[in-house]
Amino acid sequence: MKERGKFRSALLLAGSLVTAVPGFAAESADTRISRLERELADLKTAVNSKNATIQAPTTAEPLSPPLVSTASATKVQFYGFTRFDVSYDSGQITPGNIALWAQPKISGQNDAEWNLTAGATRLGLNLSGPDTENIKLTGNIEFDFLTSVSTENNQVPRLRHGYLKAVWPASDVSIIAGQTWDIISSLIPFVDDPAIMWDAGNIGARHPQVRVTKGFWAGEKGRIEVAAAASRTIGEKNTVGIVATDPGKDAAIPTIQGRIAYSAPFLVKKQPATIGISGHYGQEEWDTDNIGNHKRLESWSCNLELTMPICPKTTVAGEYFTGSNLDDYWGGVSQGVNNSSIVDLREIRSTGGWAALRFNADPSTSFSFGAGIDNPNDDDLKTLTTNPRLRNQTIFASVVNKITPSLILGFQLSTWKTDYKDTGESNALRAQSSLTYRF
Repeated sequence: MKERGKFRSALLLAGSLVTAVPGFAAESADTRISRLERELADLKTAVNSKNATIQAPTTAEPLSPPLVSTASATKVQFYGFTRFDVSYDSGQITPGNIALWAQPKISGQNDAEWNLTAGATRLGLNLSGPDTENIKLTGNIEFDFLTSVSTENNQVPRLRHGYLKAVWPASDVSIIAGQTWDIISSLIPFVDDPAIMWDAGNIGARHPQVRVTKGFWAGEKGRIEVAAAASRTIGEKNTVGIVATDPGKDAAIPTIQGRIAYSAPFLVKKQPATIGISGHYGQEEWDTDNIGNHKRLESWSCNLELTMPICPKTTVAGEYFTGSNLDDYWGGVSQGVNNSSIVDLREIRSTGGWAALRFNADPSTSFSFGAGIDNPNDDDLKTLTTNPRLRNQTIFASVVNKITPSLILGFQLSTWKTDYKDTGESNALRAQSSLTYRF
Protein backbone atom coordinates (compact mmCIF):
# COMPACT_ATOMS: atom_id res chain seq x y z
CA MET A 1 0.00 0.00 0.00
CA LYS A 2 2.90 2.20 0.78
CA GLU A 3 4.48 1.65 -2.65
CA ARG A 4 1.16 2.09 -4.42
CA GLY A 5 0.71 5.37 -2.54
CA LYS A 6 4.11 6.57 -3.68
CA PHE A 7 3.36 5.61 -7.28
CA ARG A 8 -0.04 7.35 -7.13
CA SER A 9 1.61 10.48 -5.72
CA ALA A 10 4.21 10.40 -8.52
CA LEU A 11 1.50 10.12 -11.17
CA LEU A 12 -0.43 12.99 -9.60
CA LEU A 13 2.73 15.12 -9.51
CA ALA A 14 3.59 14.28 -13.12
CA GLY A 15 0.03 15.04 -14.22
CA SER A 16 0.10 18.27 -12.38
CA LEU A 17 3.36 19.22 -14.09
CA VAL A 18 2.07 18.16 -17.52
CA THR A 19 -1.12 20.17 -17.15
CA ALA A 20 0.71 23.09 -15.57
CA VAL A 21 3.36 23.52 -18.31
CA PRO A 22 0.88 24.12 -21.18
CA GLY A 23 -0.96 26.59 -18.96
CA PHE A 24 2.25 28.39 -18.18
CA ALA A 25 3.35 28.42 -21.84
CA ALA A 26 0.02 29.87 -23.03
CA GLU A 27 0.14 32.60 -20.43
CA SER A 28 3.68 33.58 -21.41
CA ALA A 29 2.77 33.80 -25.11
CA ASP A 30 -0.27 35.98 -24.44
CA THR A 31 1.80 38.26 -22.31
CA ARG A 32 4.52 38.47 -24.93
CA ILE A 33 2.03 39.17 -27.74
CA SER A 34 0.34 41.85 -25.71
CA ARG A 35 3.66 43.42 -24.95
CA LEU A 36 4.71 43.34 -28.62
CA GLU A 37 1.40 44.84 -29.69
CA ARG A 38 1.83 47.65 -27.20
CA GLU A 39 5.40 48.28 -28.41
CA LEU A 40 4.26 48.24 -32.04
CA ALA A 41 1.49 50.72 -31.28
CA ASP A 42 3.98 52.95 -29.49
CA LEU A 43 6.38 52.68 -32.43
CA LYS A 44 3.65 53.60 -34.93
CA THR A 45 2.71 56.60 -32.83
CA ALA A 46 6.32 57.74 -32.74
CA VAL A 47 6.84 57.23 -36.49
CA ASN A 48 3.61 59.06 -37.38
CA SER A 49 4.55 61.91 -35.11
CA LYS A 50 7.99 62.13 -36.74
CA ASN A 51 6.54 62.05 -40.26
CA ALA A 52 4.07 64.77 -39.41
CA THR A 53 6.91 66.92 -38.17
CA ILE A 54 8.99 66.30 -41.28
CA GLN A 55 6.18 66.83 -43.78
CA ALA A 56 4.63 69.88 -42.18
CA PRO A 57 6.67 72.44 -44.21
CA THR A 58 5.70 70.86 -47.55
CA THR A 59 2.00 70.97 -46.78
CA ALA A 60 2.02 74.56 -45.56
CA GLU A 61 0.66 77.35 -47.76
CA PRO A 62 3.29 78.90 -50.08
CA LEU A 63 4.74 82.14 -48.83
CA SER A 64 3.89 85.39 -50.59
CA PRO A 65 6.72 87.50 -52.07
CA PRO A 66 8.22 89.48 -49.21
CA LEU A 67 7.23 93.12 -48.88
CA VAL A 68 9.12 95.86 -47.08
CA SER A 69 7.19 98.69 -45.46
CA THR A 70 8.70 102.16 -45.28
CA ALA A 71 8.23 104.77 -42.61
CA SER A 72 5.33 106.23 -44.61
CA ALA A 73 3.62 102.78 -44.65
CA THR A 74 4.35 102.39 -48.36
CA LYS A 75 4.94 98.75 -49.32
CA VAL A 76 7.98 98.08 -51.51
CA GLN A 77 8.43 94.90 -53.54
CA PHE A 78 11.79 94.18 -55.20
CA TYR A 79 11.76 92.31 -58.53
CA GLY A 80 13.80 91.87 -61.67
CA PHE A 81 15.76 89.40 -63.73
CA THR A 82 19.24 88.65 -64.94
CA ARG A 83 19.35 88.11 -68.69
CA PHE A 84 22.10 86.96 -71.04
CA ASP A 85 21.74 87.46 -74.81
CA VAL A 86 23.91 85.94 -77.50
CA SER A 87 23.45 86.60 -81.22
CA TYR A 88 25.11 85.82 -84.53
CA ASP A 89 24.55 88.16 -87.48
CA SER A 90 25.51 87.22 -91.03
CA GLY A 91 25.96 90.96 -91.66
CA GLN A 92 26.46 93.82 -89.24
CA ILE A 93 23.29 95.02 -87.52
CA THR A 94 22.99 98.30 -85.60
CA PRO A 95 23.82 98.43 -82.77
CA GLY A 96 24.51 94.69 -82.34
CA ASN A 97 23.37 93.80 -78.84
CA ILE A 98 19.87 94.62 -80.07
CA ALA A 99 18.60 94.78 -83.65
CA LEU A 100 17.42 98.00 -85.32
CA TRP A 101 18.58 97.82 -88.96
CA ALA A 102 21.20 96.19 -91.20
CA GLN A 103 24.28 98.33 -91.74
CA PRO A 104 25.45 99.32 -95.24
CA LYS A 105 27.64 96.85 -97.07
CA ILE A 106 31.38 97.35 -96.85
CA SER A 107 33.15 96.95 -100.22
CA GLY A 108 30.17 94.98 -101.48
CA GLN A 109 30.31 92.47 -98.60
CA ASN A 110 28.52 92.08 -95.29
CA ASP A 111 30.71 91.47 -92.27
CA ALA A 112 29.43 88.77 -89.87
CA GLU A 113 29.72 89.27 -86.11
CA TRP A 114 28.93 87.83 -82.70
CA ASN A 115 27.34 89.78 -79.85
CA LEU A 116 27.13 88.76 -76.20
CA THR A 117 25.62 91.00 -73.54
CA ALA A 118 23.99 91.05 -70.13
CA GLY A 119 22.79 94.63 -70.60
CA ALA A 120 19.10 93.68 -70.64
CA THR A 121 19.34 92.67 -66.98
CA ARG A 122 16.64 94.55 -65.10
CA LEU A 123 16.00 95.73 -61.53
CA GLY A 124 12.77 97.22 -60.27
CA LEU A 125 10.71 98.32 -57.29
CA ASN A 126 6.91 98.12 -57.15
CA LEU A 127 5.40 100.60 -54.71
CA SER A 128 1.92 100.46 -53.21
CA GLY A 129 -0.02 102.36 -50.58
CA PRO A 130 -0.84 103.77 -48.22
CA ASP A 131 -4.36 103.86 -49.66
CA THR A 132 -7.36 105.82 -48.52
CA GLU A 133 -11.02 105.01 -48.80
CA ASN A 134 -11.17 106.64 -52.24
CA ILE A 135 -7.62 106.59 -53.63
CA LYS A 136 -5.27 103.72 -54.38
CA LEU A 137 -1.59 104.65 -54.75
CA THR A 138 1.04 102.70 -56.70
CA GLY A 139 4.37 103.46 -58.30
CA ASN A 140 7.28 101.90 -60.13
CA ILE A 141 11.04 102.45 -60.40
CA GLU A 142 12.87 100.31 -62.93
CA PHE A 143 16.39 100.20 -64.41
CA ASP A 144 18.27 98.17 -66.99
CA PHE A 145 21.73 98.53 -68.56
CA LEU A 146 21.06 98.81 -72.30
CA THR A 147 22.85 102.10 -72.86
CA SER A 148 25.17 103.37 -75.57
CA VAL A 149 27.22 105.52 -73.21
CA SER A 150 29.13 102.68 -71.54
CA THR A 151 31.52 99.88 -72.44
CA GLU A 152 30.41 96.31 -72.94
CA ASN A 153 31.72 95.10 -69.59
CA ASN A 154 31.11 98.29 -67.61
CA GLN A 155 27.55 99.33 -68.35
CA VAL A 156 25.75 102.14 -66.56
CA PRO A 157 22.12 101.93 -65.37
CA ARG A 158 19.33 103.37 -67.50
CA LEU A 159 16.04 104.58 -66.05
CA ARG A 160 13.15 102.80 -67.79
CA HIS A 161 10.30 103.72 -65.48
CA GLY A 162 9.94 106.15 -62.62
CA TYR A 163 6.37 107.17 -61.92
CA LEU A 164 3.55 107.40 -59.41
CA LYS A 165 -0.04 106.38 -60.13
CA ALA A 166 -3.18 107.44 -58.28
CA VAL A 167 -6.40 105.53 -58.99
CA TRP A 168 -9.95 106.42 -58.04
CA PRO A 169 -11.62 102.97 -58.43
CA ALA A 170 -15.16 104.20 -57.90
CA SER A 171 -14.80 106.62 -60.82
CA ASP A 172 -12.47 104.44 -62.96
CA VAL A 173 -10.04 107.36 -63.21
CA SER A 174 -6.27 107.31 -62.84
CA ILE A 175 -3.39 109.80 -63.01
CA ILE A 176 0.22 108.93 -63.84
CA ALA A 177 3.09 111.36 -63.26
CA GLY A 178 6.64 110.39 -64.19
CA GLN A 179 8.41 108.43 -66.91
CA THR A 180 6.75 105.39 -68.46
CA TRP A 181 5.51 104.07 -71.80
CA ASP A 182 3.93 106.46 -74.28
CA ILE A 183 0.20 106.27 -74.87
CA ILE A 184 0.58 105.89 -78.62
CA SER A 185 1.01 102.46 -80.23
CA SER A 186 0.83 100.71 -76.88
CA LEU A 187 1.37 97.10 -78.06
CA ILE A 188 4.59 95.11 -77.70
CA PRO A 189 5.42 92.70 -80.59
CA PHE A 190 5.89 89.02 -79.75
CA VAL A 191 9.66 89.12 -80.18
CA ASP A 192 12.54 88.00 -77.98
CA ASP A 193 14.84 90.86 -79.00
CA PRO A 194 14.84 93.67 -76.38
CA ALA A 195 14.59 96.21 -79.25
CA ILE A 196 10.96 95.08 -79.85
CA MET A 197 11.07 95.89 -83.61
CA TRP A 198 11.81 99.58 -83.12
CA ASP A 199 12.66 101.25 -86.46
CA ALA A 200 11.09 98.25 -88.19
CA GLY A 201 7.38 99.01 -87.81
CA ASN A 202 6.87 99.43 -84.07
CA ILE A 203 6.84 103.00 -82.73
CA GLY A 204 6.43 104.33 -79.20
CA ALA A 205 8.99 104.78 -76.44
CA ARG A 206 9.09 106.04 -72.85
CA HIS A 207 8.87 109.72 -71.93
CA PRO A 208 8.35 111.86 -68.82
CA GLN A 209 4.65 112.68 -68.81
CA VAL A 210 1.49 113.53 -66.92
CA ARG A 211 -1.36 111.25 -67.97
CA VAL A 212 -5.07 111.04 -67.18
CA THR A 213 -7.05 107.87 -68.00
CA LYS A 214 -10.81 107.38 -67.75
CA GLY A 215 -12.66 104.10 -68.24
CA PHE A 216 -16.27 103.52 -69.23
CA TRP A 217 -18.29 100.30 -69.29
CA ALA A 218 -19.87 99.58 -72.67
CA GLY A 219 -22.55 96.94 -72.23
CA GLU A 220 -22.09 93.94 -69.95
CA LYS A 221 -18.58 92.94 -71.07
CA GLY A 222 -17.18 95.84 -73.08
CA ARG A 223 -14.97 98.66 -71.83
CA ILE A 224 -13.89 101.93 -73.40
CA GLU A 225 -10.69 103.60 -72.20
CA VAL A 226 -9.76 107.19 -72.98
CA ALA A 227 -6.29 108.54 -72.13
CA ALA A 228 -4.53 111.87 -72.67
CA ALA A 229 -1.03 112.96 -71.70
CA ALA A 230 1.37 115.89 -71.86
CA SER A 231 4.86 114.49 -72.43
CA ARG A 232 8.42 115.70 -72.85
CA THR A 233 9.47 116.59 -76.41
CA ILE A 234 13.00 115.43 -77.21
CA GLY A 235 14.54 116.60 -80.51
CA GLU A 236 17.80 116.09 -82.36
CA LYS A 237 20.72 118.31 -81.39
CA ASN A 238 20.66 121.72 -83.06
CA THR A 239 24.27 122.81 -83.43
CA VAL A 240 23.52 126.28 -84.80
CA GLY A 241 24.61 128.85 -82.25
CA ILE A 242 27.23 128.97 -79.54
CA VAL A 243 25.73 126.11 -77.54
CA ALA A 244 24.02 123.02 -78.99
CA THR A 245 20.36 123.00 -77.98
CA ASP A 246 17.48 120.55 -77.86
CA PRO A 247 14.78 121.77 -80.31
CA GLY A 248 12.13 119.89 -78.36
CA LYS A 249 12.89 121.77 -75.17
CA ASP A 250 13.21 125.02 -77.13
CA ALA A 251 9.63 124.70 -78.40
CA ALA A 252 8.43 125.55 -74.87
CA ILE A 253 5.31 123.38 -75.19
CA PRO A 254 4.87 119.70 -74.34
CA THR A 255 3.83 117.00 -76.77
CA ILE A 256 0.16 116.01 -76.48
CA GLN A 257 -0.66 112.31 -76.74
CA GLY A 258 -4.08 110.67 -76.84
CA ARG A 259 -5.62 107.23 -77.18
CA ILE A 260 -9.09 105.69 -77.21
CA ALA A 261 -9.57 101.92 -77.09
CA TYR A 262 -12.44 99.47 -76.93
CA SER A 263 -12.08 95.99 -75.36
CA ALA A 264 -14.60 93.14 -75.28
CA PRO A 265 -14.65 89.36 -75.79
CA PHE A 266 -15.14 88.54 -79.47
CA LEU A 267 -13.98 85.10 -80.62
CA VAL A 268 -12.84 83.80 -77.21
CA LYS A 269 -15.20 84.32 -74.27
CA LYS A 270 -12.66 84.92 -71.53
CA GLN A 271 -10.03 86.73 -73.63
CA PRO A 272 -11.06 90.22 -74.77
CA ALA A 273 -10.04 91.68 -78.10
CA THR A 274 -8.88 95.30 -78.16
CA ILE A 275 -8.89 97.88 -80.92
CA GLY A 276 -7.34 101.28 -80.34
CA ILE A 277 -6.65 104.57 -82.11
CA SER A 278 -3.91 106.88 -80.87
CA GLY A 279 -1.86 109.86 -81.91
CA HIS A 280 0.45 112.65 -80.82
CA TYR A 281 1.34 116.20 -81.76
CA GLY A 282 4.41 118.17 -80.78
CA GLN A 283 6.75 120.88 -82.04
CA GLU A 284 10.48 121.51 -82.25
CA GLU A 285 12.09 124.95 -82.48
CA TRP A 286 15.22 124.93 -84.64
CA ASP A 287 17.53 127.93 -84.46
CA THR A 288 18.61 128.99 -87.98
CA ASP A 289 21.18 131.60 -86.97
CA ASN A 290 22.83 133.22 -83.95
CA ILE A 291 20.50 136.20 -83.71
CA GLY A 292 17.28 134.50 -82.68
CA ASN A 293 15.73 133.41 -85.96
CA HIS A 294 14.22 129.96 -85.90
CA LYS A 295 11.87 127.56 -87.64
CA ARG A 296 9.19 125.42 -86.03
CA LEU A 297 8.89 121.81 -87.16
CA GLU A 298 6.07 119.44 -86.28
CA SER A 299 6.12 115.92 -84.92
CA TRP A 300 2.88 113.95 -85.25
CA SER A 301 1.51 110.45 -85.69
CA CYS A 302 -1.78 108.64 -86.23
CA ASN A 303 -1.86 104.99 -85.16
CA LEU A 304 -4.13 101.98 -85.24
CA GLU A 305 -3.67 98.88 -83.06
CA LEU A 306 -5.45 95.54 -82.76
CA THR A 307 -5.15 92.55 -80.44
CA MET A 308 -7.39 89.60 -81.33
CA PRO A 309 -7.42 86.19 -79.59
CA ILE A 310 -8.67 83.81 -82.30
CA CYS A 311 -8.77 80.73 -80.06
CA PRO A 312 -7.75 80.08 -76.43
CA LYS A 313 -4.12 79.39 -77.42
CA THR A 314 -3.62 81.73 -80.38
CA THR A 315 -3.51 85.53 -80.58
CA VAL A 316 -2.86 87.84 -83.51
CA ALA A 317 -1.83 91.46 -83.05
CA GLY A 318 -0.53 94.37 -85.05
CA GLU A 319 -0.13 98.10 -85.45
CA TYR A 320 -0.13 100.63 -88.28
CA PHE A 321 1.34 104.13 -88.10
CA THR A 322 1.83 107.19 -90.24
CA GLY A 323 3.38 110.51 -89.27
CA SER A 324 6.42 112.74 -89.50
CA ASN A 325 9.52 113.54 -87.44
CA LEU A 326 9.25 110.27 -85.53
CA ASP A 327 12.86 109.55 -84.61
CA ASP A 328 12.12 110.20 -80.93
CA TYR A 329 9.44 107.48 -81.13
CA TRP A 330 11.60 104.95 -83.01
CA GLY A 331 9.98 105.73 -86.37
CA GLY A 332 11.37 106.85 -89.74
CA VAL A 333 14.23 104.36 -89.16
CA SER A 334 15.47 106.87 -86.55
CA GLN A 335 15.43 109.78 -89.02
CA GLY A 336 13.29 112.73 -87.93
CA VAL A 337 14.50 115.94 -89.57
CA ASN A 338 16.32 116.58 -92.84
CA ASN A 339 18.78 119.24 -91.66
CA SER A 340 21.14 119.13 -94.63
CA SER A 341 20.30 122.80 -95.16
CA ILE A 342 19.62 124.89 -92.09
CA VAL A 343 17.50 127.25 -94.18
CA ASP A 344 15.44 124.44 -95.67
CA LEU A 345 14.69 122.22 -92.68
CA ARG A 346 11.95 119.66 -93.25
CA GLU A 347 10.26 116.86 -91.34
CA ILE A 348 10.79 113.29 -92.58
CA ARG A 349 7.48 111.54 -93.12
CA SER A 350 7.16 107.80 -92.57
CA THR A 351 4.60 104.99 -92.70
CA GLY A 352 4.80 101.43 -91.44
CA GLY A 353 3.61 98.79 -89.03
CA TRP A 354 3.90 95.22 -87.88
CA ALA A 355 1.78 92.08 -87.53
CA ALA A 356 2.44 88.91 -85.54
CA LEU A 357 0.86 85.67 -84.33
CA ARG A 358 1.58 83.89 -81.05
CA PHE A 359 0.66 80.28 -80.27
CA ASN A 360 0.83 79.06 -76.67
CA ALA A 361 1.47 75.34 -77.05
CA ASP A 362 1.23 74.88 -73.28
CA PRO A 363 1.68 77.07 -70.20
CA SER A 364 5.45 76.83 -70.58
CA THR A 365 6.07 77.16 -74.33
CA SER A 366 5.00 79.73 -76.93
CA PHE A 367 5.79 80.12 -80.63
CA SER A 368 5.58 83.42 -82.53
CA PHE A 369 6.21 84.73 -86.00
CA GLY A 370 5.59 88.02 -87.73
CA ALA A 371 6.97 90.88 -89.80
CA GLY A 372 7.38 94.64 -89.72
CA ILE A 373 8.30 97.54 -92.01
CA ASP A 374 9.23 101.22 -91.63
CA ASN A 375 9.14 103.18 -94.88
CA PRO A 376 10.27 106.84 -94.78
CA ASN A 377 9.26 109.14 -97.62
CA ASP A 378 12.05 109.17 -100.23
CA ASP A 379 11.38 112.78 -101.23
CA ASP A 380 12.14 113.93 -97.68
CA LEU A 381 15.51 112.15 -97.79
CA LYS A 382 16.87 112.85 -101.28
CA THR A 383 18.89 115.94 -100.33
CA LEU A 384 20.66 114.21 -97.45
CA THR A 385 24.32 113.37 -98.07
CA THR A 386 24.65 110.91 -95.18
CA ASN A 387 23.46 107.78 -97.08
CA PRO A 388 19.97 107.85 -95.54
CA ARG A 389 17.93 104.72 -94.87
CA LEU A 390 15.06 104.56 -97.37
CA ARG A 391 13.28 101.51 -95.94
CA ASN A 392 13.77 98.91 -93.20
CA GLN A 393 11.94 95.60 -92.80
CA THR A 394 12.22 92.37 -90.84
CA ILE A 395 10.64 88.91 -90.62
CA PHE A 396 11.01 86.86 -87.43
CA ALA A 397 10.16 83.52 -85.80
CA SER A 398 10.73 82.86 -82.11
CA VAL A 399 10.13 80.31 -79.38
CA VAL A 400 10.14 80.95 -75.64
CA ASN A 401 10.23 78.12 -73.10
CA LYS A 402 9.84 78.39 -69.33
CA ILE A 403 12.17 75.65 -68.13
CA THR A 404 10.96 76.56 -64.66
CA PRO A 405 8.78 79.52 -63.63
CA SER A 406 12.01 81.43 -62.96
CA LEU A 407 14.30 80.13 -65.74
CA ILE A 408 13.32 81.13 -69.29
CA LEU A 409 15.01 80.21 -72.56
CA GLY A 410 14.32 82.13 -75.76
CA PHE A 411 15.42 81.65 -79.36
CA GLN A 412 14.71 83.80 -82.41
CA LEU A 413 15.60 83.83 -86.09
CA SER A 414 15.08 87.04 -88.07
CA THR A 415 15.96 88.43 -91.47
CA TRP A 416 16.71 92.13 -91.96
CA LYS A 417 16.62 94.15 -95.15
CA THR A 418 17.54 97.83 -95.18
CA ASP A 419 17.59 99.99 -98.32
CA TYR A 420 20.05 102.89 -98.57
CA LYS A 421 20.12 105.86 -100.91
CA ASP A 422 23.78 105.46 -101.95
CA THR A 423 24.76 101.84 -101.25
CA GLY A 424 21.55 100.03 -102.17
CA GLU A 425 20.13 97.05 -100.32
CA SER A 426 21.75 95.49 -97.27
CA ASN A 427 20.66 92.12 -95.83
CA ALA A 428 21.44 90.20 -92.65
CA LEU A 429 20.28 86.99 -90.97
CA ARG A 430 20.23 87.11 -87.17
CA ALA A 431 20.15 84.12 -84.83
CA GLN A 432 19.60 85.12 -81.22
CA SER A 433 19.15 83.28 -77.95
CA SER A 434 18.42 84.53 -74.43
CA LEU A 435 18.56 82.97 -70.98
CA THR A 436 16.65 84.76 -68.23
CA TYR A 437 16.52 84.14 -64.48
CA ARG A 438 13.52 85.94 -62.97
CA PHE A 439 13.23 86.79 -59.31
